[in-house]
Amino acid sequence: MGKFGSLFAVCSCAFLVHAADTPQERLKDAKQVFSEIMATPDKGIPEDLLEKAHCIVIVPGLKQAAFGVGGKFGRGYAICRRAKAGWGAPAAVRVEGGSFGFQIGASSTDVIMLVMNERGMKRLMEDKFTLGGEATVAAGPVGRSTAANTDVQLSAEILSWSRSKGLFAGVALQGATLRGDEDVNHELYRAKLANKDILLTERKAPGEAQPLISALNRYSRYEDKDKPIESRAVDSVKNK
Repeated sequence: MGKFGSLFAVCSCAFLVHAADTPQERLKDAKQVFSEIMATPDKGIPEDLLEKAHCIVIVPGLKQAAFGVGGKFGRGYAICRRAKAGWGAPAAVRVEGGSFGFQIGASSTDVIMLVMNERGMKRLMEDKFTLGGEATVAAGPVGRSTAANTDVQLSAEILSWSRSKGLFAGVALQGATLRGDEDVNHELYRAKLANKDILLTERKAPGEAQPLISALNRYSRYEDKDKPIESRAVDSVKNK
């Protein structure tokens, strides 16, 4: 890479490290990101897709730096539905990915992913998986209705969107990896927990997570369904 490239690579890594915040702040930011996006339904996530989703992943302020070596790094939370009881407790996740190439600049982007089926939900229980690799991912449609996008929502395990500089749009996060963040889970729950120990249980959410869970329940509670998809998904994962 040479001294010049190495120097900018170090700068890139420093940008990513210093951009970190606390788990409690990220929960607050995740709630704000979701609420702001859902407050503009004509330009936000279609509510019919949110109704069908098994889980949601929110990564507020995913950082992308490119100084000779491009890189992406973000921390956020995955939350899955509980049978007839709305959304459950959050499990911490990390999104990582990078590409080599001469790029100069840095950006911060909010990312939201909807996990649309049982296969996608199983991925969240793994230690690590690649978006667009082990899990199929597609850019999510924007607006109130998805009537014209049935083929997209049926084929993809995960639909994803991003918001940067006020612009909200569907984006396929090909090549990025998603993994559980046990260090953050330990800080929130005071116990060493893998994501499956949170997402597939009745574990009580920390108080700092209640505003986010309330916001999710406000737009998509799902407890009035006779056969909620989340209960079938949990049984499928447990019996894997």
